[in-house]
Amino acid sequence: MTALCLLAFALVSPHTGETLPIRTEVVVPIHQSSFNKDGKAKSRQQGGNPRTVSGAFVFDGSSDGDRQVDPQIAVGGGYVLHGTNSGLIIYDKSGKYVAGVPQTEFNNGIDPKLFYDANNHIFGFDMWVYWDKAKVKPVNISISETSNPLGAWNTYPVSAKEGVDGGAIGYSRKWIGYSYPGGPEETFVMRTSEAKAGKPATVYHFAGSLGEPVATQDPMDDLVFVQLTDQEIILTTVGESKSGGPAITSVVKAPHKFAYFEWPPDSPMMGTPLKTASGDRNPKNLVIQGRNLWFSHTVNVNGRAGVQWHQVRLDGKFIQDGLLSHPTHSYIETTLAVNKRKDVLVGFQETGPDMFISSRCAWRKASDRSGTLRPIISLAEGLAATRGGPWGDYSGSVVDGDNLTDLWTIQSFATKNGNGGTVIARIRP
Repeated sequence: MTALCLLAFALVSPHTGETLPIRTEVVVPIHQSSFNKDGKAKSRQQGGNPRTVSGAFVFDGSSDGDRQVDPQIAVGGGYVLHGTNSGLIIYDKSGKYVAGVPQTEFNNGIDPKLFYDANNHIFGFDMWVYWDKAKVKPVNISISETSNPLGAWNTYPVSAKEGVDGGAIGYSRKWIGYSYPGGPEETFVMRTSEAKAGKPATVYHFAGSLGEPVATQDPMDDLVFVQLTDQEIILTTVGESKSGGPAITSVVKAPHKFAYFEWPPDSPMMGTPLKTASGDRNPKNLVIQGRNLWFSHTVNVNGRAGVQWHQVRLDGKFIQDGLLSHPTHSYIETTLAVNKRKDVLVGFQETGPDMFISSRCAWRKASDRSGTLRPIISLAEGLAATRGGPWGDYSGSVVDGDNLTDLWTIQSFATKNGNGGTVIARIRP
């Protein structure tokens, strides 16, 4: 599927001082004329049941019969695109099922992370394949040609031979970025214009990991990656080099001074000695909105999992921070969404010794007191204990790409069999 151009670069250009990719490859896309290959794929009709819960519009998402659903959503073009570990589903914004396919329709893979790029009016997601016979272990980057996810898509199988699971995708107006663990090169970028048009795309591989790629809602060409160390936040910017390709154009380091930054402990559930995984102190989705960086993450708060959220300038200066914690319960698996007015939604799940894993969110208007959220909304209640251990790697929270004001989240909850159900909610601050 790929043609490798053997072009090697010095790490730093002697002419410009820019940090350049260490290799490139040209990837020919797998084209499909519609989301479900003209209806040939098996339908995955699930979800629906729209309702109102504490002022939030809510409907059910997919339930894949496993505790590791890994739910994600992207919203735009009048649709909600919903991804899990085994399938992709499209709903309209009223919660009505439109179409669904297994992930095999997009060159196979696992763990889709979804986005809607409102600057280019496209959907995108990644899926990683580690079991391919050719041992290329491709990361499949799938990009829609328009804002209609039912239309044409192009899938780019990018080589990641030493990669392992755990990658992340981000975008700017000009670039799509991906980072993953494993091997000497752990970051690549490609031009959005090539991927949207379905052209053979040049993929630029950088040495090491540049951090988590950011979803850039602002009309910015540069792509930003973020790393958190024990002491610092590091923002690495990839822009266009003087030769026309991508290059690392700046690296900003600043102290973060987090109130809490220890890894969150596993969390208890009612009726079992088993505990569930709580999430990651490294944020799973980061957003640039209003020339600020926004994210939430799960941390250890006095021996239990809690949620911190942050607003940071692009020079690394922190503007506001907030905390969600409970004296006996754990708050786990968080993500954050922010709109053009800088209203914020924080999605997460709650569990404890007297309850099962349940879906939650909280939100704020930009005019609210700094660092505060309004009362927590209970989106769905857990019904049984899980089998313990992993509980999905993600939740998902995004802005509506059509109006840039509505805020959406998808969160898991434990079904009556202890598996992963999902609920999708819209907040209009």
